[in-house]
Amino acid sequence: MRILLVEDELDMASALGDALSKHNIVIDHVTSVTDAREAVHMHSYDAILLDRQLTDGEGLRLIPELRTSNIDAPIIVLTAHNDHEGRIRGLDMGADDYMGKPFVVEELIARLRAVLRRPTLLSSDIISAGRLAFDVSHMEPLLDGKPLILPRRELLVLGALMKRIGRTVTREALSNAVYGFGDEIQSNSLDAHVSRLRKKLADLNGGVTIHTIRGVGYLLKVAE
Repeated sequence: MRILLVEDELDMASALGDALSKHNIVIDHVTSVTDAREAVHMHSYDAILLDRQLTDGEGLRLIPELRTSNIDAPIIVLTAHNDHEGRIRGLDMGADDYMGKPFVVEELIARLRAVLRRPTLLSSDIISAGRLAFDVSHMEPLLDGKPLILPRRELLVLGALMKRIGRTVTREALSNAVYGFGDEIQSNSLDAHVSRLRKKLADLNGGVTIHTIRGVGYLLKVAE
């Protein structure tokens, strides 16, 4: 899961980014409406966390722009102004949810899962292939119904491939699913993550194989 965090309080953004990363969520952080507008046209996000008071004004004004541009990622507004009228205005402008600060990260995670479970966003919470299954809303891989423990990057690779099973995932799309703006990326790090994941799935006899599509990307298929 890749999320855009639009928040100009740097300490808050850093703490929230650290907390969400422990739930295998990739975070891109920007501090203004202008930077958020640019980010959503450069990358595809599963959800957007939007503060109201930003360096260049009211964050809510971004929502109608996104909707008219057919960017339908769910938006959760995060704000210290948690009054009744503010919540109504945010929801009326197109926000999917509205949370007052301070909040508990576990509740934010639960709300993210709730908005992502909507039928237009996820066709199924569970994707199955071979002996594997992937719980999309909880970002959890399963082998024969039991949790499969993987390092964070390999888990993100598997999630991206499972969501597009039987279709080629370009290197760019896979990289976008695994790395955020601030991540340091070595030239061969993505290939290394895929290689380690491929070997683990083979050793476990997971019933799926990862194929390299030379010059394009990777393809996950059910083993024949």
